[in-house]
Amino acid sequence: MTFETIYLTHKDSLYRFLFRYTRDEQLSIDLVQDTFVKFHKYQDRYDVTRASLKTYLFKIGYQLMINKIKRRAKWQTLLPFLIKKEESSFSDSVEKMTIQWAIKQLPEKQRAVILLIYYHDMTQEDTANILDIPLGTVKSRLSTAIKRLRDLLEGHYDEITQ
Repeated sequence: MTFETIYLTHKDSLYRFLFRYTRDEQLSIDLVQDTFVKFHKYQDRYDVTRASLKTYLFKIGYQLMINKIKRRAKWQTLLPFLIKKEESSFSDSVEKMTIQWAIKQLPEKQRAVILLIYYHDMTQEDTANILDIPLGTVKSRLSTAIKRLRDLLEGHYDEITQ
């Protein structure tokens, strides 16, 4: 597979992942570019037996993003943008906004797991690889995040129905 094919195949999904984290269009574009520059420079280090190419690229992008954000001291802006730009009914929009709000309430480490697994269709193993954490930690964060989301959403819907 040529570098151009790899780029064209993965750039959009990588951009969406990074943008959902940073909510900064230009930063996300820069990070995608930096990811592919780094991949091109070190592509001989990619081991097909350890991870899929998508997982490897997401890991590079995630690590670059974390490093850039640390340098810019913008941790408080790490809020994912989860509502896709599509036409939908008002109730669908309200539901998406409610879920977006609930996910924003999660600690960053739990948000990362939720985003990768549920919004980018990554396996738990791929998520562990991207975040550079043990599989057990992914499972624990996922379980804790789901419980927290359930509590937040139940509380939110209780307020609406009263």
